[in-house]
Amino acid sequence: MAGNVTAVPTVTLPDPSWVCDVGPIGDLQLRSWDLSDDLTDPTVEVVVTPIGGRSRLARLAGLPSLKVVQVVTAGYDHALDHLPRGVTLCNAAGVHDTSTAEFAVALILAAQRGIPEFVLAQQRRAWIAHRAWPALGDRRVLIIGYGRIGRALAARLAPFEVSLTVVASRPREGDEFVERVHGFDELPWLLPRQDIVVLLTPLTASTRGLVDAAFLAALPDGALVVNIARGPVVDTDALLAETASGRLRAALDVTDPEPLPPEHPLWSAPGVLIAPHVGGAGDTFRPRMVALLREQLTRYAAGAPLLHVVAGPGG
Repeated sequence: MAGNVTAVPTVTLPDPSWVCDVGPIGDLQLRSWDLSDDLTDPTVEVVVTPIGGRSRLARLAGLPSLKVVQVVTAGYDHALDHLPRGVTLCNAAGVHDTSTAEFAVALILAAQRGIPEFVLAQQRRAWIAHRAWPALGDRRVLIIGYGRIGRALAARLAPFEVSLTVVASRPREGDEFVERVHGFDELPWLLPRQDIVVLLTPLTASTRGLVDAAFLAALPDGALVVNIARGPVVDTDALLAETASGRLRAALDVTDPEPLPPEHPLWSAPGVLIAPHVGGAGDTFRPRMVALLREQLTRYAAGAPLLHVVAGPGG
């Protein structure tokens, strides 16, 4: 009599093109699933989630053998509420470092050097009056959230000859870019000394609403707030009050709410530059994510420790 046949573990990827690019991986079975419909396949052990579709993540609960969820973003707050008990969550640390850091530099330079005004003037075919725009060189820049992307940004800011300060969840010794990493409790002392503040912190209970009215009031007149983290890190009403008056400026890749409704007053606030959450959307994403998935799934097939575990067993 034949013995029991062990089912081959299944991995789902967002669409058929991902299946082609990533596979084959050992004995794993790869299939396409974008979470737009229910799936109860008892062989599915790993799900790679698509970009967007936050509400679809509720369908993860219908997978009886699920062991690992791999998101394709560095941020993972959107997946935590839908992570079944006992399932490991991994993020895409490292995949978006270059794209996000360079986009942060682009936002800073655009806001500092008046690029939005030049674009509007070009549409009017108007040669605007010459003025001295604020440079990036010699500016005091504060990075809040000094992880992989924060360090990538520090490396790109160094050639601009800025005075750089960084803050993380815990203070520690510095690196080749800064002498010291400050703690969040030092922000009240640090904020009045900054010209530009870049937000790169993950969205957690302690960072939600971090940039509130008191935070913004501590910044000097004319300071630039750059949010490339998550929209809810900033109190939108407080930011609107400071930008509507013209006291502060902002360059935002993320907003709260998001997408920003067409009627929202932030669109027309003076000195505010808004991008549609594209910091990590450079063309480096696909090949880097494919490389990570190949490594991650090879590890899974071999029973080796997974990379970038952020929640669940081992997180």
